Amino acid sequence: MPSTMQTTNVRTTHARRDLFLGILLGSLCLFVTACGGGAGSRATPGASPASPVWMGLAPAAVPGRPLVIAHRGASGHRPEHTLAAYALAVEQGADFIEPDLVSTRDSVLVARHENEIGGTTDVAKRFPSRKTRKVIDGDTVEGWFTEDFTLAELKTLRARERLPFRSQAYNGQFAIPTFDEVLALADSLGRQRGRAVGVYPETKHPSYHRQIGLPLEERLLAALRRHGLDRRDAPVFIQSFEDGNLRTLRGMTRVPLVYLIGAGRLDAARLRDIASFADAVGLNQRMVVGPDSSARPTTVIQDAKAAGLRVHVWTLRPEPAFLAKRYGGDSAAEVRELVGLGVDGFFTDFPDVTVGALRGLGSL
Repeated sequence: MPSTMQTTNVRTTHARRDLFLGILLGSLCLFVTACGGGAGSRATPGASPASPVWMGLAPAAVPGRPLVIAHRGASGHRPEHTLAAYALAVEQGADFIEPDLVSTRDSVLVARHENEIGGTTDVAKRFPSRKTRKVIDGDTVEGWFTEDFTLAELKTLRARERLPFRSQAYNGQFAIPTFDEVLALADSLGRQRGRAVGVYPETKHPSYHRQIGLPLEERLLAALRRHGLDRRDAPVFIQSFEDGNLRTLRGMTRVPLVYLIGAGRLDAARLRDIASFADAVGLNQRMVVGPDSSARPTTVIQDAKAAGLRVHVWTLRPEPAFLAKRYGGDSAAEVRELVGLGVDGFFTDFPDVTVGALRGLGSL
């Protein structure tokens, strides 16, 4: 148990860091407003985008080692999908930050893991009468949905931690960011650090959004264009669980696309088909290795690479509720095994832990 003085020093260090992040995020908000990059902004027809920050900077990752992708930001340390979570992830060494994208009623893309936001915000307290029930991709869901709120209404909400065993200390402090604000943050942090900060957006329920008249694809690409990022060589991946969404995007952009897969067997024919519309697969790590020590790793990584696909896996979490028993409580052992199997990138809730494990392997 730490001494009182040690505890005070730790709290002081955290307070200074959070003060720095607060100043940074406040400056960013002024930057976004001044540059017309706010949520409601639209690109001027025929206007040229500003020079992308990533041009001339160090790449978003170290060649020869897997990408570290901050899953919803440093979501193990701060409420997910907040500017504070993204900023902390970059501070901890993440190469990419991952915003999941859903739409508001007035057609603005915002960062939330789901369009139902009862578990990640204080919406139930602020708008109790707006609770409803919907069928989304065949599932009946009850709660509060981003597409029923304007951006102005969503900006009155504050994020909260959804998992009870994670810190609740930051509940009520951070707003829901727009995709434009996330891109502006990545740009700002890249300028400060002299390296590109990659962005890895996911389209959430794209078929559902299109059915209700709020398609995601066009607005996602428009935002990337506003920031000079709709290019093959930009530090961007676009991911989706829906192959139809990715096939549509393949005809609209040259940004690398990632097909997310949660379960099932991928034979050679299926992998060749995926390679016709995607550049990589994002696999549930249990498709690569089983949960216990008796399970042998599959050949899915080698098979995917034989089809010309990169492989990113999700999601690394060192907590006992998530870490597979095969690793005996050692999250670095998980990283070691996956690196040995040839993984090209990790989604992680704890970028600091994953970066530390890679350093231990001599990969950083």
